[in-house]
Amino acid sequence: MQATTGARAAIARVAALLTIMYVGATLPTPLYPLYRQAFGFGTFTLTLVYAIYVLGNLAALLLCGRLSDQLGRRRTALPAALVGLLGTLVFAAAVGTGWLFMARVLSGFATGLAAGATTAWITDLSAGDALAATFASAANLAGLTLGPLLAGVLAQYAPWPLRLPYLVYAALLLVGMATVWRARETVTVHGSGAVAWRPRLGVPRGLRLRFLAPAFAAFATFALLGFYAALVPGLLAGSLHQRGPLTAGLVVAGLFLVATLTTLLARGLGGLAAMRGGLALMLPALALLVAAEAWQAMALLALATLVSGIAAALGYRGSLQAINALAPERQRGEVVSSYLVACYLGNSLPVIGIGCLEAGTGPFVAHLAFAIVIAVLALVAVAGAR
Repeated sequence: MQATTGARAAIARVAALLTIMYVGATLPTPLYPLYRQAFGFGTFTLTLVYAIYVLGNLAALLLCGRLSDQLGRRRTALPAALVGLLGTLVFAAAVGTGWLFMARVLSGFATGLAAGATTAWITDLSAGDALAATFASAANLAGLTLGPLLAGVLAQYAPWPLRLPYLVYAALLLVGMATVWRARETVTVHGSGAVAWRPRLGVPRGLRLRFLAPAFAAFATFALLGFYAALVPGLLAGSLHQRGPLTAGLVVAGLFLVATLTTLLARGLGGLAAMRGGLALMLPALALLVAAEAWQAMALLALATLVSGIAAALGYRGSLQAINALAPERQRGEVVSSYLVACYLGNSLPVIGIGCLEAGTGPFVAHLAFAIVIAVLALVAVAGAR
């Protein structure tokens, strides 16, 4: 069933807020080398600053994953945006490493809460349309594209490189909140609207086996994205001798731009076929990343970015479409939040592992080990999809 004209307008409003929320996820990416210089921390601390984001994500998804099913999508998404605004202001005021940890946790909580609510909201408004996964994943990836691009340009050419990007982003958040205020609510609250806060992952027992393959695919996909967002700026400054924040911003933004365009262009591809294609392309993408570092070749990194963007788009959209298809309507927010747990764990745990391994072996060995582990996970997901 196709969404009506009014529903499409509402989808656009909700997708706009989802896009803006994900801008905040990658906004600090090209600024990490500047933070290292300003606050004097090393690679391992950098990986922790990046990965602590997942604590906020998990707190939101475990404690509040059912919130939008109970209170409504709008009454969940707007407070999430307010928490994101608070995290943005902490980033803007940061005077030490501890501030970055606090800001990342707040940002992670806000994004996790908003992503679960808005993704379910878009699916509701789409009235069962299979393109709901395309709308949600494209909005997500567009935000991840704009974050490093915005921060890279402002840090390179404008004053206050560690302040101004966040002030501009705070204004964007206010615009997104005003935009989504008019979107139609899709959840009817029954009774007193009491909230159950007991932490849990909401995958009905009969669906858990079918849930595993898209969850593994999402983990592998977001591990690849996490590598780019956390470690490629350092790789550029070290092995590839490209130290400007704009260069880092352009490379990471290029990855997400390719992913966004692929999501839109391949929208007719079935969910299972898209997921399998993304997992298959992950293997050459990882090989190209390792080769770019080994041979210190920007051309190989550019090719790796292209292939990784296509792989990420297909893997994410395909796995999300599979989740949307199996989620019961009254538990949609809960099941989507459980899926997002796999995404965020993939986005952070491998990055922490790389940081620990790099301290003892050096960056190349750590990155090679990362490539092997993610390749194995991709193969497991392919087997599960069969």
